[in-house]
Amino acid sequence: MMNVIMREIGKKLDELSRELYESVFPPIDMYEEGGELVIVADLAGFNKDKISVRLSAQNELIINAEREIQYIGTKYTTQRPLKIHKVIRLPVKIKRDSQVTAKYDNGVLTIRIPVDGSVSIKIE
Repeated sequence: MMNVIMREIGKKLDELSRELYESVFPPIDMYEEGGELVIVADLAGFNKDKISVRLSAQNELIINAEREIQYIGTKYTTQRPLKIHKVIRLPVKIKRDSQVTAKYDNGVLTIRIPVDGSVSIKIE
């Protein structure tokens, strides 16, 4: 009886830890470079077609991703997130009418957003 209870407690702890990972992950880097705000997010294991990125009216970048993980055999621990919902408050005002780009390569999502008030100057 005690084994069954401990197993159920373990399952609940695994579910809670996964939910924590889903709210904290992915880790990001954010920096400004050449008039653009650059956000780099680690999304290893997610397919590009299951990732969505959008800008909110509140100057936030929202990253969502989903995946399915198939388990073969007995599963003991599950910490890899099945979904991600990351809301990133942008520290600078962005140009709403300009080209925002996103690239997903080798599990890394890189987003470039032009910063309002910055102008790139071509040097001749």
